[in-house]
Amino acid sequence: MMIGRLNHVAIVVPDLEAATKLYRDTLGAEVSSPKDQPDHGVTTVFVELPNSKIEFLHPLGENSPVAKFLERNPAGGIHHLCYEVDDIYAARDRLLADGLRILGDDEPKIGAHGKPVLFLHPKDFNGTLVEIEQV
Repeated sequence: MMIGRLNHVAIVVPDLEAATKLYRDTLGAEVSSPKDQPDHGVTTVFVELPNSKIEFLHPLGENSPVAKFLERNPAGGIHHLCYEVDDIYAARDRLLADGLRILGDDEPKIGAHGKPVLFLHPKDFNGTLVEIEQV
């Protein structure tokens, strides 16, 4: 099997503070401090769950890729799913060999966890943006 466990579900939120408060104070989850990710045009907050994480995404800067998502979905919403893989290059090569599309230049970038990631075209995955992250 190529993919491992679900690493996180990413949710674009219009208000990071309100989302953090809801999950921390109402749901009782452990929630990280906001962290700017200038290379990705987002500010992230991670909600730690026993079996996975929720990642809040909020636009950072004028060219944020999630700004358009918020324009179309002002209340926010699920943005992508992230699955773990043991070897991102082997996973990439298999996906490309099977005719699937990788967003960008097919080269892994360093993601919010400091690990290599790739994003897979939503049209190839039932309308869902998929991120794979090397563990």
